[in-house]
Amino acid sequence: MDFGPIRIDHIGIATHQLESGSTFWRLLGLNEGPEDELVSDQGVTTRFFATAPVKEGEHPAEIELLEPTDEDTPIGRFLSKRGPGVQQICFRVGDLTGLIEHLMSNGITMIDETPRTGAGGKSIAFVHPKSTGGVLVELTQAS
Repeated sequence: MDFGPIRIDHIGIATHQLESGSTFWRLLGLNEGPEDELVSDQGVTTRFFATAPVKEGEHPAEIELLEPTDEDTPIGRFLSKRGPGVQQICFRVGDLTGLIEHLMSNGITMIDETPRTGAGGKSIAFVHPKSTGGVLVELTQAS
């Protein structure tokens, strides 16, 4: 079965404030995205930093900073429980729906059994950490 290509899309990092969380990534020389995005249904504001200049038709791996809009959101609860740090790793896949079906048919527990819309209008789905050895994995496919 081919659900690819499968590549690292981004690593999500929870932070209390986007601005203070951005200092290191700017000093490192990563390419900051043009604007922050509020993803209301997830209760988060995101800011992306690309590991290479973004060129037409290419998608370099990114760092996604995640600031909660409230304490009672997934990122707000993550920060209360664990503090700032890596919250998830995201893989870009070629066939998100097919991969979800394949994973579920092989006993993998999904948080999202059908894709939903995430930051940047991408289709996303999360895999439950109990199926991945404790890591929250996000899967995405560009719309």
